[in-house]
Amino acid sequence: MNKRVCRIFRVYLLIAAALASGWAEAADLLSVYRDALANDPQFAAARASLDAGRESLPQGRAGLLPTLGVNVNSTWNSENYKLRPAGNIDKRYNSNGWVAQLTQPLFRWQNWVAYTQSELAVAQAEAQFAQARQELALRVTQAYFDVLSAQEALVTAQAQKAAISEQLEAAKRNFEVGSATITDTHEAQARFDLVGAQEIAAQSELEIRRQMLRTLLGKEPEGLKNLKPGVTLGAPQPNDIGKWVEMAESSSPAVQASQAGLEIASREIERQRAGHYPTLDLVATRSHNAVADSPFFGGYEADNHTVGVQLSIPLFSGGYTMSKGREAVARKEKAAADLENSRRQAALAARQTYLGVTSGLAQVKALEAAQTSSQSALDSNKLGYEVGVRINIDVLNAQSQLYDTRQKLVRARLDTLLALLRLKAAAGILGEEDIAAINALLE
Repeated sequence: MNKRVCRIFRVYLLIAAALASGWAEAADLLSVYRDALANDPQFAAARASLDAGRESLPQGRAGLLPTLGVNVNSTWNSENYKLRPAGNIDKRYNSNGWVAQLTQPLFRWQNWVAYTQSELAVAQAEAQFAQARQELALRVTQAYFDVLSAQEALVTAQAQKAAISEQLEAAKRNFEVGSATITDTHEAQARFDLVGAQEIAAQSELEIRRQMLRTLLGKEPEGLKNLKPGVTLGAPQPNDIGKWVEMAESSSPAVQASQAGLEIASREIERQRAGHYPTLDLVATRSHNAVADSPFFGGYEADNHTVGVQLSIPLFSGGYTMSKGREAVARKEKAAADLENSRRQAALAARQTYLGVTSGLAQVKALEAAQTSSQSALDSNKLGYEVGVRINIDVLNAQSQLYDTRQKLVRARLDTLLALLRLKAAAGILGEEDIAAINALLE
């Protein structure tokens, strides 16, 4: 590599370092993910939804436990009696009392079924929250990688601008001494102006990507650590698309949520049928009544205690119970179709993301070879230009190809890592440890 190429490469590294040091101490993917766990409003809504879903269990259990209520009354009475031959009697007096009633269900089959449904509802809420957590991990990684990709595009544009600037100066010097035509200068100037426009666009895109990451964190992101240069990416384990599809069809949070929904719908049929069953309750009451100076008996107090069982037999409800049963059957059919759709979508996602990982690995390997070839081509064209066997446009094209290949290589590596996370999410096994594994690839 000649001195000029070394000088350009140093410019590239200096620009990258300047961008990295433009913020405070650089943050990594794991810290950004944890910030998003605490600050992302979409995930906060999912957490609140989980808390609400967990309340289904005590609500279902309440149907099996006793209920206790107290009614208290105090009444001011004004009465007038017309008696013959005694005349009229006017009385004003107060009566008050209270009634306490304890009811313990002994046989209410619909309440028991509702309790089992509440357990499934909690499992469904847990699965939905697990899906929301995985989606957050993917959204954070996507936003983080988009910033890195935009930053790389800006670094590339600035480094290419510096390289073309040097080539422009060389073309001007060669034209002045008569060893090159004015065409070389015009070509270099055109490339310089073009890359200037690309630099402006890259700066704008980087700011947009930073703001998108900011919406997840609720604060301005600090400097982000970049992917280590030359990092080696491994194949997904197990390296078998069929096993990933099997995991997705059984372990995907969406599938698990749909499975719980089908179980709830199945038990809803039983719960609605229980509307035809009799109910049996244990009922105990205690009451106290007091009357102050009633018209005929004077004041008195009365206490009453009762304990017994109460049997209720439903006979006819206008067809409501039968209609609810038919509705429950239809909803079960819908839940079964939803489960089948969730399984198919999970399998499709597993296949697509697996192929995305494998094709990404192949693309990375090809771009690594292309980068080496492009660097060699640039070196050869620069040397040929210096000795007069290559023209300026050859050097500019070789420079453009090298920087374009570098940028594509960075994007391909990031896309492959993201595809690997999407594959694990499709299989339902994406966790913080996977974020930490990618985090170890950052510098």
